[in-house]
Amino acid sequence: MNTDANITMLNNYFRLFDASRTDDRAMKDLLSLFTQNPEIVSNGSSRTGFEVVIKTFYEYNKDIKHMWDAWVLQPDGSYRTNWAVCGQAVDGTVYAKAGIDIMRVNESGQIVYLKNVQTTEDAYNEYNS
Repeated sequence: MNTDANITMLNNYFRLFDASRTDDRAMKDLLSLFTQNPEIVSNGSSRTGFEVVIKTFYEYNKDIKHMWDAWVLQPDGSYRTNWAVCGQAVDGTVYAKAGIDIMRVNESGQIVYLKNVQTTEDAYNEYNS
């Protein structure tokens, strides 16, 4: 495991996430950071696959910008960072939210696990069905 390469890749995750809304190449590059069926944990639920997550996110959001702290390797081998995001929803309202991302990376340097922990109260109520 190359910690520096993994941290570079994880930094690219946020950059590509923000760009992927309007840039097809960024979307392709973002999806390539993940294995075929990564586990995604968000808002108390777990699912497999990242592509549906990002596409659903952009159904509700028309612009976003992430900021994040340095990724820190944890004793269990995962990486963790605090993040903040500001954005504009498709209805025109603006918002700011904060949270923690926890990622696990395989030996090939791809993301196999992403846990998104919201620290902003009621951050994802609009996604509940």
